Amino acid sequence: MSTPHPPATVDAYIAAFPPEIRLILERIRQVAREAAPQAEERISYGMPALFQDGVLVYFAAFKQHIGVYPPVADAALRPQLARYAGPKGNLKFPLDEPIPYELVGKVVAARLQDNARGRGARAAGP
Repeated sequence: MSTPHPPATVDAYIAAFPPEIRLILERIRQVAREAAPQAEERISYGMPALFQDGVLVYFAAFKQHIGVYPPVADAALRPQLARYAGPKGNLKFPLDEPIPYELVGKVVAARLQDNARGRGARAAGP
């Protein structure tokens, strides 16, 4: 599912989806904001994104999944993320399964740490 024109705000992006997808996107947004309360929220590459010392996370709704970008470098998280790994290490959470919101929070926290160490700057795009 994608919007026909890039939205101007995260609220506009989320509002463009059916109610059941909006709930998922709002919860991902909430979990990401809890993990990185200082992060700046914006639209980038046509998707909601959080930035702090570089990109933390992009998230987007598609026809059959929620995508989360960019890849996570944290070796401790890799086993938990393996079943959701998509192309290039990006994450794909199927819409017909429960979304692992706690895991999304861990991803954002790991990206926040990487960015603080200066390792996240290279992952500027999805």
